[in-house]
Amino acid sequence: MPAHTSFDLIAHNQAAWDQLAAQDCEWSRPVTADLIAAARRGDWSVHLTPGPLPAGWLDHVAGLSILCLASAGGQQAPVLAAAGAQITVFDLSERQLEQDRAVARRDGLSLTAVQGDMRDLSAFADQSFDVVFHPISNLYVPDVRPVWRECFRVLRPGGSLLSSFYNPVVFVGDRDPALAEQGLIRPLHALPYADVDALDPAALTAKRARGEALVFGHTLQDQIGGQLDAGFVLAGFHEDRQPRPRFLIDRYLPTFLATRAVKLTGA
Repeated sequence: MPAHTSFDLIAHNQAAWDQLAAQDCEWSRPVTADLIAAARRGDWSVHLTPGPLPAGWLDHVAGLSILCLASAGGQQAPVLAAAGAQITVFDLSERQLEQDRAVARRDGLSLTAVQGDMRDLSAFADQSFDVVFHPISNLYVPDVRPVWRECFRVLRPGGSLLSSFYNPVVFVGDRDPALAEQGLIRPLHALPYADVDALDPAALTAKRARGEALVFGHTLQDQIGGQLDAGFVLAGFHEDRQPRPRFLIDRYLPTFLATRAVKLTGA
């Protein structure tokens, strides 16, 4: 029996992100009041990758209805709300969502926070949003294609899906520190990658016991091809480098990928 059928994977990852939010991790640290004040003056930025968004991807947001998908943590959604967008932030982690609510209370912002699985957006009617903003997060679900189908459904014609994800090459290599010290990258894992299949039972048990989120490395066929199959037209592609390399491969190629996909009028 596959390892992931013996326990509730999504509940595990939810608890892992609740724990990270409680520990004030990098992705759970709310923006400051000064950043919100600047956004209200029109000086704002949000990120799909470490660097700035490509020009033309999201230049103006005032009056737009934006779904911040699996991107709670008090960072992106409050900034967009302060810039004048109508914001709904949707995330698996209730503690992450509380970070957004806390910024909204502190700075008098209007936003809606909804808890749920990114693969099921049944809380929203068809054609509810102008933009779906989806920074790196789909590595925490085993199947990404339902995410793209749901994004297409809830977007209005002419709307855009802005998403980011890791280049799947980061999941292929053996992460033995001894190899990295020698400057060696040894392929070990085939794609698609899944912790629940790739880790030996002892390592998987230990990772679960530490409360760490379990991850999946989706193929580009599922990441980009899945968007096209859902009905989107690819309107932009962007690569970015890891500013603080974690793995040896990060030193040699951009390991952050981002796409801008459009739901055409009449779709």
